[in-house]
Amino acid sequence: MNKILKNTLILTAITLVSGLLLGIVYEITKDPIAASQEKAKQEAYQQVIAEADSFEAVEVDAEAAAEAVKSASIGGASVNAVIDEAAEAKQGSETIGYVVTVTDKEGYGGNIQISVGILNDGTVNGISILDISETAGLGMRAKEPEFYEQYAGRQAASFEVTKNGESGDNMIDALSGATITSKAVTGGVNAALSYYQNVLGGSVNE
Repeated sequence: MNKILKNTLILTAITLVSGLLLGIVYEITKDPIAASQEKAKQEAYQQVIAEADSFEAVEVDAEAAAEAVKSASIGGASVNAVIDEAAEAKQGSETIGYVVTVTDKEGYGGNIQISVGILNDGTVNGISILDISETAGLGMRAKEPEFYEQYAGRQAASFEVTKNGESGDNMIDALSGATITSKAVTGGVNAALSYYQNVLGGSVNE
């Protein structure tokens, strides 16, 4: 009985010490981690609207965001995405556009998170892929400029994916062998556009 009690006390002590150490490590690292995440976010924002000199967070209305996503589509197909964050892109005191961060859940390898820069006239200024885990040599090519730069400088209410090189201001050439990834990224862009148009009060001059 004494041996069992002794072992129990030892295990309890180890658990308490481990928990205390984990708590100390968390307190030490949480601020640097948060700072690193904020820096990465600001760099992504700057990438999609380089003309801005600052970005101000805009509170995301979850209910309105869900409705906006519900109205987004790709060639008639519904979009399965979540609006994560939004920010005003400022040039001095003037708002020149918005950055909307979206997670699309329809990637071949899982969720794909992107930030979309949209100017006041509805032009997609650029997109930045923040998180993606697609197949190497196929879906991961979405991170190559040849693909993601297709969205930049275009005005469209929404984009569609084409596999046959169809032309049009709203047409995006699919990655060869990675149509699912192409549609997931496009779905994220369309969700961001819908949020911009329906919640942020943006317009599209086509």
